[in-house]
Amino acid sequence: MRALHWEDLPEPSHAAIEARCGTILKAETTTRGIMPGLAARLDTIDGGRFFLKAVSDDSPARELYLREEEANAALAASKIAPTMLWSSIGHGWVVMVFEYIEGREADLSPGSPDLPQVVALLRRLGSLPAWQGAPPVTHNVAALRDTANALLNRHTGADHWEEYAQALDRFDLDTLAGGALVHYDLSSGNLLGTTDGTKAVDWSFACAGAAWLDAVLLLPRLIEAGHTPAQAEAVVAEVPAWDAAPADSITGLATLWTMFREYKAFYGPKEMRNARAQAADAGRAWVKHRTH
Repeated sequence: MRALHWEDLPEPSHAAIEARCGTILKAETTTRGIMPGLAARLDTIDGGRFFLKAVSDDSPARELYLREEEANAALAASKIAPTMLWSSIGHGWVVMVFEYIEGREADLSPGSPDLPQVVALLRRLGSLPAWQGAPPVTHNVAALRDTANALLNRHTGADHWEEYAQALDRFDLDTLAGGALVHYDLSSGNLLGTTDGTKAVDWSFACAGAAWLDAVLLLPRLIEAGHTPAQAEAVVAEVPAWDAAPADSITGLATLWTMFREYKAFYGPKEMRNARAQAADAGRAWVKHRTH
């Protein structure tokens, strides 16, 4: 897929952005993340700097960008994400312009000085309500469950597949429901370490759900970063909402998360399979920890 650049935006979008930000001197396309669309740092002639995200109406990712636009509009006063300064849906594109924040990918490894800030972000997230009309988390998770069921029909016999099946038998999807704002895709790549704490970026999968969901979904990322499952659970146990999470729901969600990575390791893009296999290894270790 060809990378998109500032020049790909239509002239009316250029004009609208420059009317709000100033004349664009340089637009540098960024390569972080795997989401289709345009992501670029904008430098203006008067020294301003902004971050641009955009996608065309014919992209399969358009609905995710619309969800991100709604989530960021609701996050305006939260201080947990870069502020969205302006957005537009028209001229064949969804466009968002954010404040530009200098930062780096958060370090999730054991002993990292970033961990307290990540936990603070999880606490704050668990206290924020989702925006009106936010899709329920069950919409996201139902797709994972369909993938898991398809995998279980193809892979049987190995111990961990039996563990997966047993965990899913005890899993009640309705226990994930709630009115809290859920990022749903927190990872080191979506956690930006800044001088003003850790910020969460890329809200394309944001939804409404139980306040403990982001803590659960971050946990296998901690294992990937070098924590044992017990150490990772001790980190997220500092989030008050963790205590409200039903044990079978944690295990079931851990299983679905892992099985989706198993699926991507088997059938996803070849250049991503090794990374997905490593993620599946981390998830499998967590499921084993919880089922033995």
